[in-house]
Amino acid sequence: MKQKRQVAGQILLVEQENIKRNPHQPRMRFDYDELSSLAESIRHNGLLQPLTVRPCDDGCFELIAGERRLIAARMVGISKIPCIVMNVDDEKSAVFSLIENIQRQNIGFFEEAAAIERLIKDFGLSREDISKRLGKAQSTIANKLRLLSLDPSAQEKIIKSGLTERHARALLRLEDDKQQARALNIMADKHLTVAESERMITQMLSRKKLGKKIPLHSVKDVRLFVNTLNHAVDTIRKAGIDADSVKSETEEYIEYVVRIPKQPGITPVLKARAQAVST
Repeated sequence: MKQKRQVAGQILLVEQENIKRNPHQPRMRFDYDELSSLAESIRHNGLLQPLTVRPCDDGCFELIAGERRLIAARMVGISKIPCIVMNVDDEKSAVFSLIENIQRQNIGFFEEAAAIERLIKDFGLSREDISKRLGKAQSTIANKLRLLSLDPSAQEKIIKSGLTERHARALLRLEDDKQQARALNIMADKHLTVAESERMITQMLSRKKLGKKIPLHSVKDVRLFVNTLNHAVDTIRKAGIDADSVKSETEEYIEYVVRIPKQPGITPVLKARAQAVST
């Protein structure tokens, strides 16, 4: 049944099946645990904050803000949802939806970057406009937009591996897609910190700048480096310190971990990591 168009600002109880998803919703992933927690809260306390919608020509309503609340309300079977009605055009509806989602802290950083790009391309907002509306520096907006230059497959791997926005920005220092992929594989497989990732990328850039390729399986210098580390560990042990070392090797690099007790008989240790990475 079609519902009569209402005056802007009114709060209506709208049948949940008559609320359409906003086509400009930037969020593609929703945390199931968070939704379950929100649904449980709505089950016991009701929906305390109305959704924001706008009327459509077919008598239904299009969601502007509150998709998580709508999903959670549907999970607990609420049939009528309290909504604030706004009479706005397509552009304003999209802008409100995008900005509302961008301002939420738990939106993914690639989703946020894509939403900012859409505000620029589809609705003609300048970076200065977006900076003012979001309360972020223009340099921050520029850095977020640069994330979208990463290959989509790299973006997906970054998300699945639980890496951060700073990991992603570090990858941007490498202009070659193959180098980015190689560095990303190491970062994900070895669970590198941001600082470790940046050091590794600096090494890769240094080798590229020098025009040298260092395949680990054929360079004798690498063996010399490892022998030097072994000798250093032996020297430490001869000095009466109970140090130990572990060496592991892959096609990409050698990792050498040296553990040195802070004090004799104390379990906590310091770790030193030495890596040789091929480019």
